[in-house]
Amino acid sequence: MIDLAAERLAAEAGAAIVRRGRSEFCERAVVDSREAGRGDLFIGLAGEHLDGGRFASDAMSAGAWGVLVDPAHGADLAGEGAGEAWVLSSPDPERSLQSLGRAWRREIGCPLVGITGSTGKTSVKDITRALLPRRVHASPQNYNTEIGLPLALLAAPRDTEVLVMEMAMRGLGQIEQLCEIAEPDVAAITNIGPVHLELLGTLEAIVAAKAEIITGLGAGGRAVIPEDAEALSPHLHDQLTTFTFGAGGDVFAESVEVGSTQTRALIRTPHGEARFELPFTEAHNLANALCAVAIGVALDLDVAEMAARTARIEFSRLRGERVSLREGILLLNDCYNANPVSMRAAIEHLAGHPAGGRRVAILGGMAELGPDGPAFHEELASLARERGIGPLIGVGQLARAYAPDLWVEGPHEAAELAAGELAAGDVLLVKGSRAVGLELVADELRIALGESES
Repeated sequence: MIDLAAERLAAEAGAAIVRRGRSEFCERAVVDSREAGRGDLFIGLAGEHLDGGRFASDAMSAGAWGVLVDPAHGADLAGEGAGEAWVLSSPDPERSLQSLGRAWRREIGCPLVGITGSTGKTSVKDITRALLPRRVHASPQNYNTEIGLPLALLAAPRDTEVLVMEMAMRGLGQIEQLCEIAEPDVAAITNIGPVHLELLGTLEAIVAAKAEIITGLGAGGRAVIPEDAEALSPHLHDQLTTFTFGAGGDVFAESVEVGSTQTRALIRTPHGEARFELPFTEAHNLANALCAVAIGVALDLDVAEMAARTARIEFSRLRGERVSLREGILLLNDCYNANPVSMRAAIEHLAGHPAGGRRVAILGGMAELGPDGPAFHEELASLARERGIGPLIGVGQLARAYAPDLWVEGPHEAAELAAGELAAGDVLLVKGSRAVGLELVADELRIALGESES
């Protein structure tokens, strides 16, 4: 429940009350009228193709607590269903949503962790949510934009002790805007790589965009950054408490043992050390775990308590998902997104993965890399071949730059090809930019080849 009384909620949103409703408090905020139900506040946003305010009446019919729309729609709804739903009017419903998210974040009053980076944001968020020995509310799925972030904040229970919010970046100023909404106490940058070059042009511009999360820290803020991120140095200052992670950093791993299903490591920190048994084998996820532990250290939480919670780690769907198919075929489903950093990590993991047969890769193209895009694809294809991976199956036009052994137009064709190509004991990696739609490959291979019962 968002237990801000209706009049205060309207004031925090910068909205006028067009018509009063019955109930004083709403349960949650939604921006899709199809999701609106009893107790919900529907916020009608103007999108590129649709004006959400047009669907406010549908939300009210579904039992919504109230609607927040622009003045034109508010005037139309003033007399509709009199006495049932609140009708609030704002000249900018999106800004009102953001103001509400910030107001509820302040009302809860607990520390907030903001996480950004070129790769690993969601995985670090997932690990952090599991390891922190507090009541944690984390942003779900991809609620990491100027619309998703305030919705994630408004979904937090009042008794939340730590907020963990993922922050996406698609251009200069976006993370700055997200920080104005979330007001982070801890800012974590997972890594920095050549992502969104098409939009920002240079790696220096990407660094500046990511560093906005550090600038967004208030007094007493703490930053968590990779030890090897020298490019961030100009954005750090003496008044900022900084924790680094990785080899040579404040938080690092020793005595690392990688088994078939888990990684054991002694993790040392400025606040003590503990042995962690982590439920994954990927080297990049060990780096993500170090970032998560560093976040806990920045919050002054006990390292041993974090180590005792590793069994709670669960990754969001499509990120390193392991699917056992029949005849000992293993599918590594990592198709949520791809860029040169994450693709290299996935290829290295596949190359080192035990296999009774071949190591095969279905690779979609990597988007938004600008004029150097083909070179990035060629470099990663060379790495895969050097590491003994093959055949390489390319999917989509961008994937032609891999010069793959086999090429298909889309995911359905890729699944059909793989079903006939895979043999007993093979390990298959599926990875590419989300626009390629490679999640369909895993779904169709489950049907075509069947999942293992073991």
